[in-house]
Amino acid sequence: MIIARSPLRISLGGGGTDLPSYYERFGGFVLSAAIDKYIYTSLHETFLDELIVRYSQTERVSALEQIKHPLVREAFKLAGISDLNLEVTSIADLPAGTGLGSSGAFIVSLLSVLYWQQKLPMERIALAEKACHVEIDLLKEPVGKQDQYIATFGGVTCFEIESSGSVNVNALNADPGTVEKLEQNLSLFFTGYSRSAYSILREQDDKSRDLDGAMIENLHRVKELGLKIKSLLEKGDLSEFAALLNEHWHHKKQRSSSMSNEQIDQWYEKGMRNGALGGKLIGAGGGGFLLFYSEERERLSEAMRDDGLREVPFKFDFEGTKFVV
Repeated sequence: MIIARSPLRISLGGGGTDLPSYYERFGGFVLSAAIDKYIYTSLHETFLDELIVRYSQTERVSALEQIKHPLVREAFKLAGISDLNLEVTSIADLPAGTGLGSSGAFIVSLLSVLYWQQKLPMERIALAEKACHVEIDLLKEPVGKQDQYIATFGGVTCFEIESSGSVNVNALNADPGTVEKLEQNLSLFFTGYSRSAYSILREQDDKSRDLDGAMIENLHRVKELGLKIKSLLEKGDLSEFAALLNEHWHHKKQRSSSMSNEQIDQWYEKGMRNGALGGKLIGAGGGGFLLFYSEERERLSEAMRDDGLREVPFKFDFEGTKFVV
């Protein structure tokens, strides 16, 4: 049996500029942090003349083309696996559709075990690119490169995306004490909403391809804020980082009317009144997790619990995708 795990992530700045519709014209920049919540994917041989795929559903098929899960089907094809006597199982620490990059983490962990089974382990940059190829090129999904790369590399990491699609990967050059304090003062709260990000991302993608002035200007500003956030973290200025996180969220909301809703806005404002210095909704929007930076975490946590939001404690993951068995 082979088991690989890939971390989920929180985006700290620049999210949205990692889509091809933007970076192919202007270049992108994203700052992300991997967290110690994972997608686990296992692969082992069976004595059955069928392929078994287990995720939130179970599929038993006699040919690769019959697999309904698009990521699994295309990953098997890309890896060149035609054996049927295999069973693939995926489980996650947190639910899908909550803005933490689960599809990117899933395809990275899946490709890891498939290529290992073929005795073809690969460098991290190649693994991340193959994961991007599946989602962006083969399935034509309106997604970027952030999730696959942070799941592969882990850490608190900067991704500069060139117009060619090449990605420069660099760990945040911050003092370890700053990174530790950042980790201690960030809090995640589940809104109770899960959703598919694709409809929101499709709207952004279509407008970017059409060179919609408001969308392009918004993404320019978000990239600029991401670069400023990087600079502030490297200087150790966490208070100003939090203020920019707040500004980042308000710019992000302008991209789509589906980005937030009245209830999420109320929770966000309550967090800001109860010790948060800044925050944002993680992911494409519409639901998932609220992220806050606060130096009064107990006060903030109590306020969010009073409204029924569940806090999910986390630490940063600095290992990225790895084999655990």
